[in-house]
Amino acid sequence: MHDLEFQHLHVTEADLQEVDEVAWTADNVELTTVGIDIGSSTSHLMFARVHLQRLSSALSSRFVVVDRTVLWKSSILLTPYVSDFTIDTGQLAAFINRSYSDAGLARADVDSGAVVLTGEALKRRNARAIAELFSEEAGKFVCASAGHHMECQMAAHGSGAVRLSKSRGATVLNVDIGGGTTKFAIIRNGELLATSAIAVGGRLIVEAAGKVVRLEEPAMQTAAALGIDIGLGKPLAPEARHRLVSRMVDLLMLMIARREPDDLATRLLVTEPWPESAAEMSIDALTFSGGVAEYLYGREQGRFGDLGVELAHELSHALSHSSGPAVCDAGQGIRATVIGAAQFSVQISGNTIKISDPGSLPISNLPVIACNFHLHHDHVDSRRVAHAVGSALKASDFEEGASSVALAFAWHGDPVHHRLHAVAEGICAALPQTLRQNLPLVLLIDGDVGMSLGRLIRYETAPRANVIAIDGVQLKQFDYVDIGRVIEFTNVVPVIIKSLLFK
Repeated sequence: MHDLEFQHLHVTEADLQEVDEVAWTADNVELTTVGIDIGSSTSHLMFARVHLQRLSSALSSRFVVVDRTVLWKSSILLTPYVSDFTIDTGQLAAFINRSYSDAGLARADVDSGAVVLTGEALKRRNARAIAELFSEEAGKFVCASAGHHMECQMAAHGSGAVRLSKSRGATVLNVDIGGGTTKFAIIRNGELLATSAIAVGGRLIVEAAGKVVRLEEPAMQTAAALGIDIGLGKPLAPEARHRLVSRMVDLLMLMIARREPDDLATRLLVTEPWPESAAEMSIDALTFSGGVAEYLYGREQGRFGDLGVELAHELSHALSHSSGPAVCDAGQGIRATVIGAAQFSVQISGNTIKISDPGSLPISNLPVIACNFHLHHDHVDSRRVAHAVGSALKASDFEEGASSVALAFAWHGDPVHHRLHAVAEGICAALPQTLRQNLPLVLLIDGDVGMSLGRLIRYETAPRANVIAIDGVQLKQFDYVDIGRVIEFTNVVPVIIKSLLFK
């Protein structure tokens, strides 16, 4: 054989091992990720390693998460403030840098991340300063600015309440008691049905050396309603403290029972009250998350000068004397909001797409608004489509027209003109400011109607609209997307999905 006049190859054990490694790398991705939660009362972060694997069917380009390992968790930091009650970004930066060091990781070691801002961190001055802390990672980090409705959803997912509801086929009410607000979410069979939030929390009042050193407006309103004199620098009598906590628990129990809010509850609501339908729902189980939940479930014993311990004690007493549903531990408490970290997943669009202005691509970190248009019937009601878009925007705390978002939905049924036209009409009716400002109208469709729907919007429903209609992709709530430039000849675009992963 060695005398024959052609090149030949000796295959060694090392060669076979290298081939195996190349094959594994083609279908597997491992990422080091970080989730950072910066809120009114506490801040913390968590590093994880995420293993993604390509779906084996039909040579799919879709990667799915097959394993996730927590590498390191920080301690819980009481969010630092300066004298004007804005967040002290110097102390926050030092905490984050120290956390990287303690975890044995450099910034370059982290592939992706999610920064979740809630409460005070969302205020314009704070949000801008915090964003600057992560400016170097802007390309690979997503920033989830969570309003009250979105916080309700994130807590429900991160606590494990959604998973619990789905696995048991049950209706669960998750109650997330944080430092400044309490968020409520009703979940049936894993689907979020309703959310609401009220300004009751464990750190509305903070004492040190026998005097009040932090006093939030909702606590002042509660004290005024009880005729209690309270102020910064003043002592708070134990009897007055007990009355305040008892009234706060009354408000929580009223919300848990989904009853009509009283005068004080109406003033303290930070969202709309429960919808009327919520009162009719039968709740199978209560779950709790947030900082106060750590006391409720006996996982925390320390005191931090706030109302957390007393709130948990009084609430536990009230629950034990009520005829409500059983209390379950869904698994996560104070870390529920960002039990997930960002990860990358790549999909390639279908080739039936419509990009009215290819020069507007690429687009990065576009929040996904997941919609259900109920397209299982032949007749499609454009008003229901518009309502679905509006409800999805509201649930994610996005103001229509303030910035670009991506509407994600699944197509069902025949792609006939009257059905496509109704969907196009409904979408455009729900997004008047987006169209008026010529912001990109981004549609991400699980189906093969991107080109047809995009053309219909562009040439019939909203002429000259900046339409980006992409099909053949699957997305969900809490996803963010990067959309790359059109790949010539194939007429497809790469879509990089950045997801918040909830256990």
